[in-house]
Amino acid sequence: MAEELQQAQEIYELILSYLVAYGFQLLGALLVFLIGIFIAGKLAAALNSFLTGKNIDVTLSRFASSTLKVIMIVMVAVISLGQVGISITPLVAAIGALGLGAGLAVQGLLSNYGAGISIIVARPFVVGDTIAVNGVSGIVQEIKLGYTILTNEDEVIITIPNRHIIGEILHNSHECTLLELSVGIAYDCDPGKAIEVISQALQTLPGLSQQKPLQIGVERFGDSSIDIGIRCWVKTEVLFETKYQANMLIHQTLAEHKITIPFPQRDVHLFPQEPVNS
Repeated sequence: MAEELQQAQEIYELILSYLVAYGFQLLGALLVFLIGIFIAGKLAAALNSFLTGKNIDVTLSRFASSTLKVIMIVMVAVISLGQVGISITPLVAAIGALGLGAGLAVQGLLSNYGAGISIIVARPFVVGDTIAVNGVSGIVQEIKLGYTILTNEDEVIITIPNRHIIGEILHNSHECTLLELSVGIAYDCDPGKAIEVISQALQTLPGLSQQKPLQIGVERFGDSSIDIGIRCWVKTEVLFETKYQANMLIHQTLAEHKITIPFPQRDVHLFPQEPVNS
């Protein structure tokens, strides 16, 4: 018991002597570190505001400001450790060794980060674009270093690891999605008139893009109808809503102008046969 008390007393005296000798240095290092974190946060926020004011992409702005903040915090940490007389050379070597082992263990995670940096720098798409990749499509809500978040009209959140985006075939239709419709009219109706009235009616839909013109024409000649094809660009967040409204509007417009939508039918002709003499 006496030996344990003596050891505790020695440890206490060692700590006390260390605090007496380096107390002001520790306080100064802590003060430098806290001030450095505060300044790093302010400079990162200022850089983000500056880039946003220059109409720089929001993802690139956030990445640049976050990178600046991390670099400044690391620099302040190195300065603070130097204030208390701690050499960072062995620490850097240890971090390097740990980094090598961790890199081998988290290759998938690092590949996601590498792909995220590539997306942020190359900018194949930005927040608000509509993309389709690997059978998944949606509006880009947020781009992070490790993954990209999409959403759709049903407000479903879709998370895609960035390594599954880079190197794949990517479709980017920006803020709109192509909507393709088709309606058949009877062969005894005028297709020119049908195209004209449908085109005029669809121009009133609120969800249609104003940048890309509506495309409409004879798509094919079916067995029972002349098929009118319609291609229009619709805002992705109201894709299905606009589709249903367009179908109803087309039906109402054709009915108002007495243009028939035929149903599949087949004419059967019966020819009488002469009786066979026995």
